[in-house]
Amino acid sequence: MNAVAIEQKKRIHPHKFTLWIAMGSIVMMFAGLTSAYIVKKNQANWVTFELPQLFWYSTGAILLSSITMFIAVKLFKQRNTLKYRSLLSATLLLGIIFIALQTVGFMQLWERGVTLQSTVSVSFLYVIVGLHALHVIGGVIALLVMFAKTFSRKNRNYSSVPVEVMAAYWHFVDILWVYLLIFLLMIK
Repeated sequence: MNAVAIEQKKRIHPHKFTLWIAMGSIVMMFAGLTSAYIVKKNQANWVTFELPQLFWYSTGAILLSSITMFIAVKLFKQRNTLKYRSLLSATLLLGIIFIALQTVGFMQLWERGVTLQSTVSVSFLYVIVGLHALHVIGGVIALLVMFAKTFSRKNRNYSSVPVEVMAAYWHFVDILWVYLLIFLLMIK
């Protein structure tokens, strides 16, 4: 290998670089929101409440989806298309289950009177968890696109970059949810 080829191998792919910039921005947004949550917690009208039990089940779903995505990437690199499709499908299904469980959890909160008009603390919960859910929905849409591409006859590009970018993003929203859940449980 010549020096130019070696130098190009050391460079990060532009899509991966863009993803890292986006994830950094998302981290900063959630850091700002959780910091504001801590500051506002000292207000007189701050009310504590229990998170729905379904949030724990949704956590299990998203953690399991990270495992299926990890294995899917390995299978893609091995060019095992059938198993890759099935694990990508499992990741997609678990992502949808996560969103469904979160939605039902919020419906339970609403039924208990924990609504947006209740207090500032509830508003923060809805904004923080809602923004995370939007990021997961974006990931589910990307998974749908990737799944559709596995059936495309004209697209036979075996570059692992798109799969690796998707996996990195999916693991990121997984880790972000675990952080947010721990934050919401610890800072009441």
